[in-house]
Order: sequence, then C-alpha cells, then structure tokens
Amino acid sequence: MPLAQADILEALRWSGYKLTGPRLRVIKALIINHDKHLTVEELYDDINREDPPIGLATVYRTLNLLYELAVVTKLELGDGFDRYELADSSDHQHHHLLCSRCGSIIEVKEDFLDELEERLQRDYGFHVTGHHVKFYGLCQACYRK
Repeated sequence: MPLAQADILEALRWSGYKLTGPRLRVIKALIINHDKHLTVEELYDDINREDPPIGLATVYRTLNLLYELAVVTKLELGDGFDRYELADSSDHQHHHLLCSRCGSIIEVKEDFLDELEERLQRDYGFHVTGHHVKFYGLCQACYRK
C-alpha cells in the first residue's frame, strides 16, 4: 500500500522542510495517481490542469526531495525517462513487468526475493537494504497478437 499523505507530510516536517503549496500539489498528484508510473512531465501536466500553474523546475525539485526522503521511488525503464511512484508503506518491495511492445507497466505485488535476501545474509553476511527488479517481455494482449 502506498504511503499516506500524513506520512509524507511527517517526513517533510521531520527533515525540516516546509510544506509549501506547490509541494502539496505534487504530493496530492502522486497520491491521486498512485497506480501509475508518471514521468516528471506527465506529473507536471496533471498538476497544471488547475490554477495557478507551477513550474516544471519546481516539480523536478520536489520529486528529487521526495526521492531523497524515500517517499517516492524512481523507475528507470531505459527509455530516457525516470518514472515516479509513491513508496510502499511497508518494507515490502514490488517489482514490474514491462511490455516491450505497448509499453505497459504491470506491478507484481508479491516479493519473490525474500528467500534470496535471507540466503545472501546467511551465506555471505550481506545485508540487503533494497532491490528493484524489472522483467521485460510481452503483456498478455501483445503476446496474443
């Protein structure tokens, strides 16, 4: 489950950042679009459907700040665009299936790597603090074509 607005605001306050109007608008847009993986430009367009407009640089700065605070995660698909999504409220990390034909992104809710992480810690003394897995292929609709 994605982070709640209260958790995000608390992370900002705890880190000494002010809650400005533009930051709140970026946060609200992320919450509304929690099931999407938006680029900065897509998020900017969504936010600026309302007045007053905010600048693209403000959206970039806010996303970078939220990324540094681990409130959002960044997904790189190899297409030259970073995509952002709210971090998960638990320690669970989800993964993505990326369709090479239509570009759809499917989230895998299960974390199949828990056992591997335990083994890495047990066998190598390596403490995994995070991971991100992307699988490339064809979605069901594209495969049928």
